[in-house]
Amino acid sequence: MPKGRVMRRNRHPRENVARVEIPDKRYFRIGEVSELAETKPYVLRYWETEFPLLKPTKSPTGHRLYRREDVEMVLAIKRLLYEQGFTIEGARKRLAEEVNGGRTMAPPAAAKLETSPLRAIQRELEAILTLLSRQC
Repeated sequence: MPKGRVMRRNRHPRENVARVEIPDKRYFRIGEVSELAETKPYVLRYWETEFPLLKPTKSPTGHRLYRREDVEMVLAIKRLLYEQGFTIEGARKRLAEEVNGGRTMAPPAAAKLETSPLRAIQRELEAILTLLSRQC
């Protein structure tokens, strides 16, 4: 190797993540999950933005608290991305299929309504309807 060149390690080792033994705990901090999955904490935070199924709760102090299901999801994401070579989009679709029992589901109309400005109008109309029904 020429002088001054540093050999780079493989950024995404293709190790078997299925063999990770998850301790019997209720909650895990991001550092613990990072060690279990052998990833950096910033990778876990990025995956939270890309995979809607990965939603750790937050403690009153704002620390991320991963449940066992979240840790298993992290390991599944790592397996899909690093071992099986999926893209983020492909891994997201595969996980959604696995969670939905092999069938893809469109988001319910109510979920679409939650994110739309129409939700506020609907709540106001329901409040008016409640007031009117009390007067009759």
